[in-house]
Amino acid sequence: MAIQEDYIERVYAGWLAKVIGVRHGGNIENWTYERIQRAFGEITGYLHDFKNFAADDDTNGPLFFLRALEDYACGTDITAEQIGLTWLNYAPDGHGFYWWGGYGKSTEHTAYLNLKNGIMAPRSGSIEQNGVAVAEQIGGQIFIDTWGLIAPGRPDLAAQFADKSASVSHDGNGKFGGMFIAACIAAAFAEQDIERIIARGLAVIPEDCEYAHVTRAVIEFYKAYPDNWRDAFQFIKENYGYDKYPGHCHIIPNSAAMILSLLYGEGDFSRTINICNMCGWDTDCNVGNVATIMGVRGGIDAIGDEWRRPINDFLCCSSVIGSLNILDIPWCAAYIARIGYKLQGEQPPGKWAGILADRGTRFHFEYPGSTHAFRLEHNDPLPVTGWIENTTQASATGDRSLKVAFDSVQGGCAYRVFHQTYYRPHDFDDSRYDPGFSPILYPGQTIEAQVLLPGPADQRVQARLYAKDGNENAYYYGEAAQLTAGRWTSLRFSIPFLSGACLEQAGIELTPLDGKGAHGPSLVVYIDDVAFGGEPAYAVDFARERLEKWNGLHIEVSQMTYLRGIWTLEDGALSGSYFGEPAECYTGQLSWDDYTFEAVVVPKLGEHHRINFRVQGGIRSYAVGFAPGGRLALYKNDNGYRVLSQCASEWQIGRAATVSVQAKGDHFQIAVNGVLLLDYIDDDRPYLSGMVGFSNAEGSRTHYRSFSVSGQSLA
Repeated sequence: MAIQEDYIERVYAGWLAKVIGVRHGGNIENWTYERIQRAFGEITGYLHDFKNFAADDDTNGPLFFLRALEDYACGTDITAEQIGLTWLNYAPDGHGFYWWGGYGKSTEHTAYLNLKNGIMAPRSGSIEQNGVAVAEQIGGQIFIDTWGLIAPGRPDLAAQFADKSASVSHDGNGKFGGMFIAACIAAAFAEQDIERIIARGLAVIPEDCEYAHVTRAVIEFYKAYPDNWRDAFQFIKENYGYDKYPGHCHIIPNSAAMILSLLYGEGDFSRTINICNMCGWDTDCNVGNVATIMGVRGGIDAIGDEWRRPINDFLCCSSVIGSLNILDIPWCAAYIARIGYKLQGEQPPGKWAGILADRGTRFHFEYPGSTHAFRLEHNDPLPVTGWIENTTQASATGDRSLKVAFDSVQGGCAYRVFHQTYYRPHDFDDSRYDPGFSPILYPGQTIEAQVLLPGPADQRVQARLYAKDGNENAYYYGEAAQLTAGRWTSLRFSIPFLSGACLEQAGIELTPLDGKGAHGPSLVVYIDDVAFGGEPAYAVDFARERLEKWNGLHIEVSQMTYLRGIWTLEDGALSGSYFGEPAECYTGQLSWDDYTFEAVVVPKLGEHHRINFRVQGGIRSYAVGFAPGGRLALYKNDNGYRVLSQCASEWQIGRAATVSVQAKGDHFQIAVNGVLLLDYIDDDRPYLSGMVGFSNAEGSRTHYRSFSVSGQSLA
């Protein structure tokens, strides 16, 4: 079965809709129908405004569990056990990502602890292991959307993946719900009729299971009473309400509300998600799943601008990979669609082939309406109105670009269009699912962009690329170019080596060279093909970093994310400790391949003090550091650390030492205080790229004063 021509755009619409749905229901999660009706009456749009919507488990899970197909096997031979290992690799241990409600209370917490202690999937989520109440909570379907998005028009294939993925944490009706939703999403690529979409979902689960029985009961009620969804909800509440099922958030009541909204929504995106939200219960989960189905079914045109504008294509996550916690939705769509084409053995059509082949950070604006989360600012002392919009009026490549406009500009003032490359607590209204971030751009790397000034011909405007260091509130600029009306101008800026910086913005600064007073000419430009890339070259002194306080229980070291342990700043150093398993924290990007990583390490307590490199997550990395018996040891973490090589190296508690790693391909050279001590080649499935980090083990405590990363080899 060939993939349809508009598959990529439908993936974008489906994932965008998922994010919209989760946001729509986010702040009334677990409210009852009555409470929502009392507070809001008839819901017609978003109920709350957010500076930016923080991370949510409903979007964390679908994106990161899909990475099993990249890390292990991209096909139906992927196993539930491998998807379970993906949990351990990308989810922080006990914070962020999921609801950590306790063993036997939170299904995800229960499954994670099972996996961590060697109870592999599918046993980790089984009724036999955890009991029916834990296994049949709602999580089996809320994390499942991407398995439908990679199987367009193939509900059976989507259900096959969903079966394995949901079984990591769920069983019985909990698993059947995941299979049903994934199949409905896959079916929505090929079906417009809502009842046929639901029927395709029912076809992949046992006919006699309770999930199927309740779905058919809601359909029968709808056919008998098609005019009032509120009567249908009362039917659901009386027969399948929360009081009928055990646990914190059982799947059956919520699935019934979803079926109701799909049927009574009559094919309209807004009506469907609003009805789903007004039903209450697990609103963000229910509305998110329903919105994905409706987004795929209707495509981008079905989603009104009133839903899209507040999202601005931005997605916040809370994995252990801090640079993957700052995402734009077009990037997510490309990632998902790339897997879809690979599974089908097809090539993307036309312009999409190059876009999907590019695995770097590129903003292409080819999805209708997409903004890639770009934003505006200016230093004009007078009021200025600025706006951005996706357009087909001009493009450097492809068919679209981003139109940027400022009104009443003044000569000599700076007007900026930028992508935010790092976020801090003040950028959010709450700490939902406890995100932490590493920048998505670093000193040493490059920025590129195409800029077009449409005119008039005599308008003079200067453009230059820039990056902003948020630690010092300092701007670094590329070479300025005066734009020529009607001609695309290519800009490129190599960010210099910086010490102590945290890059939190990158973009284009526009400066009109004419215009006086408060009512100068309007400024319009088009931008296209903005890209970040290249090798990092920077240093961090932890005495210049800061603790970022979200609330009393969520405090992060700036630029770092952590797997587990106490990580804080103390005496001008990064301090890490934990009572047993390795304490670990990370920064950087998964794509970094060959580099030199150097850190000043001060053992404070215990016998294990390490730095990590080529970090690909919580169970995939290398580490090197001081070990018992006055030794230096090189480790490989493959769901557990093992020693690759070691040698004598005198070290003392309280004495600082500089440990460096030069990683080139599968070859690692490790020095202490400038003396080469270990030279090792890993020829057994080596990790060839990854972040940098810090760790210790067995109750040790370590300080790290500073570190540096360079993409250039040591001389």
